[in-house]
Amino acid sequence: MGNGGSGVGREVAEAALRGAIGALEAVLAAGVGPVVEAARVVGDAIERGGTVLVFGNGGSAAEAQHFAAELVGRFERERRGLAAVALTTDTSALTAIANDYGFARVFARQIEALGRPGDVALGISTSGASPNVVEGLRAARARGLATIGLTGRDGGEVGRVVDVHVNVPLPSAARVQEVQLVLLHALADLVERRAAGPSGGEARREAP
Repeated sequence: MGNGGSGVGREVAEAALRGAIGALEAVLAAGVGPVVEAARVVGDAIERGGTVLVFGNGGSAAEAQHFAAELVGRFERERRGLAAVALTTDTSALTAIANDYGFARVFARQIEALGRPGDVALGISTSGASPNVVEGLRAARARGLATIGLTGRDGGEVGRVVDVHVNVPLPSAARVQEVQLVLLHALADLVERRAAGPSGGEARREAP
């Protein structure tokens, strides 16, 4: 393969980039109001001493962990650590709950144990139909948590049970996940700017 790659390889790579660009443009045209509202909800909770509980399956689990890390560590500014926990990382809890109660309960049970009124539950589902994400959000609402859903397609049941619904109305799981990551970065940026205060904190100058 030469520097430019094979004809088929170039076509596939260029199609993926064009697809991502088109997906971002479609969501931008639909409006960014929901992600701004989600940032307000998260920021309010953090200011009151609350915690953000984030969860999802597969690629959405990775995005949940990514977002929690941005809050606990930092996104682009120096500021205090912000309370966030990804409910996808404790394999002992996940496997015990799945074994004893079924996989649909893996997030709900953790929220029942850890969630408190004033916290935020953020469920991520590419399809909007993941049973364990739906059950987790329902458990959160029952315990008085604010709920945010980040979904694809038509939003499904996740979109119907949350207080704030951030939807990427596209059928392709790959395109949905790509846009969701951009939206999570926007959400992290908004929350971080608020936490940093009027000074805005010290922006990171270069990647590590």
